Amino acid sequence: MFDWIVAVVVAGGLLGVAFLMFAENVLPPVPSEVVMPLAGFAAAQGHMSFEGVIAAGTAGAVAGASGWNLVGRRLPEEKLGRLIDRHGRWLTLDRDDLRRSTDFFRRRGAAAVFLGRLVPGVRTLISVPAGVVRMPWPKFLLWTTLGTAAWTSALAAAGYLLAHEYRRVEAWLDPATLAVAGLVAALYLYRLVRRKGA
Repeated sequence: MFDWIVAVVVAGGLLGVAFLMFAENVLPPVPSEVVMPLAGFAAAQGHMSFEGVIAAGTAGAVAGASGWNLVGRRLPEEKLGRLIDRHGRWLTLDRDDLRRSTDFFRRRGAAAVFLGRLVPGVRTLISVPAGVVRMPWPKFLLWTTLGTAAWTSALAAAGYLLAHEYRRVEAWLDPATLAVAGLVAALYLYRLVRRKGA
């Protein structure tokens, strides 16, 4: 995957960065932890502007997040509750989880969206409950954009500042990405087994 991401960034430039960050929000196996540092590295080499990298990465990610928000808006709470009743075991959710999350979003939705955009494994799906509770679009876009911009800026800056260590960056990015994916999978399996035994 690393080589494919490099090829898209090199061939597509800023549009490639935007596409990859959009894909990260639709296809979680595409990790921003690889995309944005590589884009920052490309900016350090003069292939594109650093500001453009952040803007493109943020725009692509916000577009993807908005799609998930639309999914949430098309899932009324009662319909979502019925879905959880049928498939809650595999989703590791129950009606109480749904009630707590929607109550939390109604009270602290802005903070949840902003902070959720900074957390691996949460970034992709944090937009769904925001859609379920019908968070106003301007509010959702504001906090999603701010959180996403903070995340993409930090990753791009890491790639930019470590440009001279590119080979070392390449050596640890793939294992780091696999470690994050493994941790998310382990947490899911833990919740699944715990719920089965409950």
